[in-house]
Amino acid sequence: MKKFKFIFSILFVALLAGCSDEDNDTAFADNANAPQNLSALFTITQDNSGLVTIAPHGEGVVSYEVYFGDGTVEPAALGLGEKVDHVYAEGQYNVTLIATGINGKTTETTLPLTVTFVAPENLQVNIAAVVGNSLSINVSATADYETYFTVSFGEDDSLPPVQFNEGQTINYVYDAIGTYTVTVTAYSGGAATAVYTQDVTISNPMVLPINFENPTLNYNITTFNGATASVIANPNSAGINTSSKVGAMTPATGAVWTGGFFTLDTPVSFAAGHHFKMKVWSPAAGVPVTLKLENLTNANINAEKAATTTVANAWEELIFDFGGANLNAQYSKIVLFFNGGNPGTGDTYYFDDIAVFNGQDPVAFPLTFQSSSANYIWNNFGGSIGTKVNNPHMTGINTSTQVGQVVKNVASETWAGVAIPMSAPIDFSVMHKVKVKVWSPAAGIPVLMKFENMNPHNTAVDIEKQTTTTVANQWEELTFDFTGINNANNYQQLVLFFNFGFAGTGETYYFDDVQLSN
Repeated sequence: MKKFKFIFSILFVALLAGCSDEDNDTAFADNANAPQNLSALFTITQDNSGLVTIAPHGEGVVSYEVYFGDGTVEPAALGLGEKVDHVYAEGQYNVTLIATGINGKTTETTLPLTVTFVAPENLQVNIAAVVGNSLSINVSATADYETYFTVSFGEDDSLPPVQFNEGQTINYVYDAIGTYTVTVTAYSGGAATAVYTQDVTISNPMVLPINFENPTLNYNITTFNGATASVIANPNSAGINTSSKVGAMTPATGAVWTGGFFTLDTPVSFAAGHHFKMKVWSPAAGVPVTLKLENLTNANINAEKAATTTVANAWEELIFDFGGANLNAQYSKIVLFFNGGNPGTGDTYYFDDIAVFNGQDPVAFPLTFQSSSANYIWNNFGGSIGTKVNNPHMTGINTSTQVGQVVKNVASETWAGVAIPMSAPIDFSVMHKVKVKVWSPAAGIPVLMKFENMNPHNTAVDIEKQTTTTVANQWEELTFDFTGINNANNYQQLVLFFNFGFAGTGETYYFDDVQLSN
């Protein structure tokens, strides 16, 4: 072993001696070849971000310049073994590499790069009917790898698709009933898309309540025994019925038990109660009115109740109690007889707002104070007193018979007011503004409207808006804009403050027709 070590040492010294004369000789570098075999590894992130990692390779290279080929002016300067990230839009590009060797010689090459975005995945579309408007739908969507959506509703091909983002809900109101194809397209940021289609049927079924106000619904009244009937403009828009359209029926002169009926698309449901109510205008008091329910195919399955008018030439609400009837039967016809059992005189009767209820109207929006059976609760505080009264100023925009009254007593608190609980939470899902008709003894009176949830009351979600009266001693309509209100908070109690911020002086305010609006 010692002998081998000695020989190796002699050889090493000899090699050093042989190299000592060439320490300053650079000819080997000057004669080196330019970089060769240039290439690059493109790693494209599969999240539709367009992020590409470029890792150049080559032989005899000490540095690179990378030109991205997408209009970026400045190249990336990389050392040996380095990489660079760059964000591209979807498309095809020519990436240029300029490699520099140890002696400054360069080699250039151009490499093709294709950036393709993946199509959106897991596209989920929700198309929902809008409660209270059978011609309207709401559309929302979610998807992976999407940047935005568009929706077309299939009714008017000349309308451009509506663009929306995840988390948004798009509302659309159709002009007519029918079946339409709704198309939702999810875009990835590039050419790739995902498409969802669904047929929606827009219909206006004849169901309760019947109020004659839907212009797209055919309120077909089938008459018999010589009676005539139609839907007309309200000939006496006053009192408890200021609606624009009503039903009219004229029993045949001299005939007995002449009338007409509606055929419902859905049988009567008694889930809300076993009472019917109907507004009636009669030319005389003491006229019998019969409301009869019949099965669609078997007239022997029926139930009927009668009520009697109490006033002449004015609207009143008649109640028909079906508590003793078979409420499990399928009743699809509503038959009406005016002055039934007596020979017709040629008189015309008007009717409106046919509905099932529980014998007590709910307290709900629109809040009109016209119901004789609703239980209006007045939670007074701070010295204000609220109640339902006869309208003392039946003029201008408010000729209804009943209104709400608030008396702000002398020395009552600056924050005195009245709270009225509704029978159920108010539905703010579609409309976020609230209008109310107000009569004030002075202009410039601040009016504060507040909504609270109930059972239990969470004060953290209370929401309020304020506006000011502009006229004195006459009705005007005030608007409170609650845009952004969270419907999930289940606001159920309306709170009103008149002359908010000022102590009471005994003044009286009136309000009516509290309703949602766009």
